[in-house]
Amino acid sequence: MLNLILFGPPGAGKGTQAQHIIEKYGLVQLSTGDMLRSQIAAKTELGLKAQQIMANGDLVSDEIVVGMIKSIVHNDKQAKGYIFDGFPRTVKQAQALDSLLAEIGEGISQLILLDVNDDELKARLLNRGKDSGRADDQDVSIIENRIKVFKDQTIPVMEHYAKFNKSAKIEGVGSLDEIFERIISVIDKL
Repeated sequence: MLNLILFGPPGAGKGTQAQHIIEKYGLVQLSTGDMLRSQIAAKTELGLKAQQIMANGDLVSDEIVVGMIKSIVHNDKQAKGYIFDGFPRTVKQAQALDSLLAEIGEGISQLILLDVNDDELKARLLNRGKDSGRADDQDVSIIENRIKVFKDQTIPVMEHYAKFNKSAKIEGVGSLDEIFERIISVIDKL
């Protein structure tokens, strides 16, 4: 089973590259945002808990997010593997994910960081903001804060997997095909 974490700051191109990886390797994408919306729409017990928390403006707990992932991983016996998008964001979440996968005799195959410089990230997000209408993609100070939060709070996840030789940094600047070829070169060695 191939289990990947596609990692990078906002605007690094994770969503775009995830679709290419899914097509090539037949993986199931686990996006925490998509999962939350799906659970809420289905009115599951976890979804109802998440909806109440989000309605109060709070972040959904690790327990709920890990519970949703666990439900999918334990019930999808046909999956060739997973690509985790938006999770884990903290070392505590990474450890929970490691434990969850160990329950089914699996682990993370590789964390792949799309490395993009801050100026390029800002330009990409501002450009995306023109079409998306997302306020957080239209304000430079918000974009700069999102990049800072990623560096301060999320980079330790990469360091966690580096201890197990399961972390790779890919240059995330270039054409979509060039970046994808760099990703493939890492995955095909696994």
